[in-house]
Amino acid sequence: MVPMVKSFNEITAEDKMSAGGKGGMLAQLYQSGYPVPEGFVILPAAFSHDELTPGAWEQVQIHLQRMRKGNGMTAFAVRSSALSEDSAQASYAGEFETVLDVHTDKALRVAIYTVHQSRSGERAKAYSQAKGMLAAHEMAVVVQRLVRADISGVLFTVDPVTSNHMQMVGNFVFGFGEELVSGEAEPYTFTLSKPKGQYLGPVELRKFARKLYKLANRLEDELGYPQDIEWSIANGKLYLLQSRPVTTLIGHNPATGEWNDTQTGDFLWSNTNLMEAVPDVMTPLTYSIWQIFHTKTAFYSGRFPGVGNICGRPYVNISLLVSFYQALGKSRQEALQQMMGTIGKIPENIQISLIPIRRLPFLLNFVPSILKRLRLANQILKEMPEYITSSAEACERYRRRVKQVESKEQLLTLWQTELEPYFLKSCWMLRVSARKSIGLSTKLTSELTELVGEADANALLLHVGREGSHQEVSDLLESLGPVVSLARLAHGEISREAYLKRYGHRGPHECELSSPSPAEDPEWLDKQLAEYSESPFDVEAMLAQQKDEFSATWARFQESYPKKWRSMERSLEVAAEEARRREAVRSEITRFIGVIRALALRAGELTGLDQGIFFLYLEEMLDVLSGDGAMVKYIPARRETHAGYSALPPYPALINGRFDPFEWASDPERRSDYYDSRTPLPPPDSDSISGFAGAAGRVEGRVRRLDRAEEGDKLRAGEILVTVTTNVGWTPLFPRAAAIVTDVGAPLSHAAIVARELGIPAVVGCGNATMRLQTGDLVLVDGGKGVVEILKKS
Repeated sequence: MVPMVKSFNEITAEDKMSAGGKGGMLAQLYQSGYPVPEGFVILPAAFSHDELTPGAWEQVQIHLQRMRKGNGMTAFAVRSSALSEDSAQASYAGEFETVLDVHTDKALRVAIYTVHQSRSGERAKAYSQAKGMLAAHEMAVVVQRLVRADISGVLFTVDPVTSNHMQMVGNFVFGFGEELVSGEAEPYTFTLSKPKGQYLGPVELRKFARKLYKLANRLEDELGYPQDIEWSIANGKLYLLQSRPVTTLIGHNPATGEWNDTQTGDFLWSNTNLMEAVPDVMTPLTYSIWQIFHTKTAFYSGRFPGVGNICGRPYVNISLLVSFYQALGKSRQEALQQMMGTIGKIPENIQISLIPIRRLPFLLNFVPSILKRLRLANQILKEMPEYITSSAEACERYRRRVKQVESKEQLLTLWQTELEPYFLKSCWMLRVSARKSIGLSTKLTSELTELVGEADANALLLHVGREGSHQEVSDLLESLGPVVSLARLAHGEISREAYLKRYGHRGPHECELSSPSPAEDPEWLDKQLAEYSESPFDVEAMLAQQKDEFSATWARFQESYPKKWRSMERSLEVAAEEARRREAVRSEITRFIGVIRALALRAGELTGLDQGIFFLYLEEMLDVLSGDGAMVKYIPARRETHAGYSALPPYPALINGRFDPFEWASDPERRSDYYDSRTPLPPPDSDSISGFAGAAGRVEGRVRRLDRAEEGDKLRAGEILVTVTTNVGWTPLFPRAAAIVTDVGAPLSHAAIVARELGIPAVVGCGNATMRLQTGDLVLVDGGKGVVEILKKS
């Protein structure tokens, strides 16, 4: 006879789906040694129109006999276990029937019928409709030994209202807990604070608080997600009745492509270091490709993501980074100072909610992990020169291979055996080069600023070669290459083919897989040359002028610090060399992104999905290539979600707490620099805008506010370029601008570095410049002080 009833011990991984959310989880917990009362699961196949089949009832009686052995007065609890119940998307708490204190076989059979038929009840239908789920439920039924509770309760391992991960919040009642779960009883409330489990609540629960805290911590760690736990205490023993994900902390809906990681916790987020690389709302495929970089090469991996997705845009989890630093013995201020070069300034009065990290387990995990990755980093550094010089040829070879693929199977194999390993290698190259370069630059900036002040430090931190007037492209930062080479192309010094081969993969949307690269647009280069001919610039003279400025500043430094200048000279040379290497690696990984785009386009052709392929996540695209197209049905809804996100203005650089971009965008008083769900900030009323000193110099001029690099033909020579952020795709516009002002940025961001190399005053990381300035406004930009004065509104 086919088993239609299985004890918790008998439920296998294959059975979990049919056992339903509650039955599958209870079996898993029971088998893992948690204090779960003994029980069994009646699978959906056991029912015919809510009634047990005769064969199933016989199997139920066998299990009852075993559980009653030695105690004929055993009482049972009968609970629902719908397939969608207690899932990450829906809990169905209190929506289905539960029958307690059942003794006889006759009463038990009635109870099983009552529970099973509740799947068609009005409460379940209404809840399903509210969650956007099917109203018809396949249902298993759980039968457990009844625990005659003295105290029953629930415990959330994270505050479900504030999303604060530093505090567990619970309720309890005396006796059975069904009235608590259904909301019919007024409960007592208590809290357990992380990471040590301090108890605050009624005295009756105090002696059990430590056991409850340890149980909850273990569940959260092993299940990998905040838990909603049902528990009881009987005769001094703690029992676990159920554990399910906290459904209010779900940040992603795969069906629609909605993704908002501010829903997963009370965190502080920043996109300062990411927006210049990824300025657009990402398609699902793009995000999943960049997740490889952020997860596979992270120097520490844990349950909380270091980078999250906030409605299509990537953000760094500052709460997590500060928590890491504090676990390593650093103060909040030291942590923020360490990150300032890439994330910018964090307002001093901002409340940063931390993440509970138990220091000893963290260190035991972190130290071996960091040592292993440091050994890997040393190996990567040895391979980096060869990677940089061979990348262009490798990418071209892979492009040809992708075009020649004739079947889905071949394309899948090419990705798994060659392209994915090469991409992962490229990710490590970028991670290692960026970490080394940023670390050196941050340290050097701090030392120089202390010695000579911000303005002179700015002048000394150039990365251009310091000999000769006509620089080889290889001596320049890769971000400068497009603008320098464009001028040389215009003067006939290099060919179109050479330019496109070197820079055809660089553009304002270079990291978005669904966007064509400049090399794919036959008119792109002609447009660049036409704009240059309308507003020609002498970029060689600009570079030479900056070298003269460096020489004068360096002479002052040598005179002021005769014992320091030799060691400082070497430090400057090393920092410049590492910066050039970091930029070169970034260019090459961007080149390989073009290969992945070619792979996706070929996958779209072979599967008939065409551009729809970009609205699948990477694993889903690979599944389609393997013949499993189950997720293809979600493409239209994901397109709609992406379009909705893309229609919104760029979100604030700093987001604290839960954030709804549609609600924020509809607020006429919104701020584009900072959003705090707890303490809304009033609009600024000053006539000045503050940011980072990106590049020294004072200049007065009219604003030209641009939202996209494609609007660059509107920028007139001598205007102040004001935009949200810039990347290498904006570089050809820089020589025309009298100054650069950005919302997003930090001392090591693209706008600051390139403007400094070209001698263009820049203020970066202003936060709200695009909200406060309009085209035609008259402003004074002081790049040395990091201030923009509004002189006259247009």
